[in-house]
Amino acid sequence: MNGAVRARLSDGRWHFQHGPIDLVIGADGDSAAVAASVEACWQAFPDVLPLLVRELAQLRSPCTPALRLSGPVAREMLRACRPFAQDFGLFVTPMAAVAGAVADHLISHFARPGVTRAYINNGGDIALYLTAGASFDIGLVADIDAPRLDGGVRVEAADAVRGVATSGWRGRSFSLGIADRVTVLAADAAAADAAATMIANHVDVDSPLIRRAPANSLRDDTDLGDRLVTVHVPPLVPALVREALDRGASFARACLERGLIRGALLTVQGASRILTEHEIEALA
Repeated sequence: MNGAVRARLSDGRWHFQHGPIDLVIGADGDSAAVAASVEACWQAFPDVLPLLVRELAQLRSPCTPALRLSGPVAREMLRACRPFAQDFGLFVTPMAAVAGAVADHLISHFARPGVTRAYINNGGDIALYLTAGASFDIGLVADIDAPRLDGGVRVEAADAVRGVATSGWRGRSFSLGIADRVTVLAADAAAADAAATMIANHVDVDSPLIRRAPANSLRDDTDLGDRLVTVHVPPLVPALVREALDRGASFARACLERGLIRGALLTVQGASRILTEHEIEALA
């Protein structure tokens, strides 16, 4: 395992990398306060991966009431994933929230006077820090193969959103579903990460045209074992796309009702569903 490295990007942002952890960090405010925050974040960064590796066997185990973890990031991973096992009876391991939990853990170093806002983007799972009057405009891209700005959302300091995450079968992690993208807003990045993974799994439909394979036949270190994951989705007729989105939207709505997320965008082959807290209030 190579050691942690960092580099200042040409636009002033920072890039931290250690093994599979790959962060892009941006912050605004007083230059001295921002510099001190970046340095504090960097000092904490090299310890994150070794602590996770120490508990890796448990982190790849299903979330059950008996599962106990000791590291600060590992505990947040479990906290974010446990509701999906306890409330919904689903298979999930703490690894479903690893990227978001790492971002959450490190964003805390920017909570100091003089920093107005900051973000840590860990491969698309983003933790936010905002002070009064600050906001972030977040762009949404539905198809990474044909990238364009398909929409956006403004997160303001007064909003109960400090995490954004995206999952889908085209991403770097395996998915049981066929969503091209599921983007979730939540109270923190770990919660958004776990929910995006689980909602994306539910954006699914039965069709012999969709190719799936056991996860452990594709990657020997997967926490999914021999569960079938999506490896190819051909163009589908609109009825199948609607059915997949309906299934995912139903589960996302249940997550909204339980307060696990604040909003979600589900996309399959150019069709989308948007769910927000406002929709839940209207349905009540």
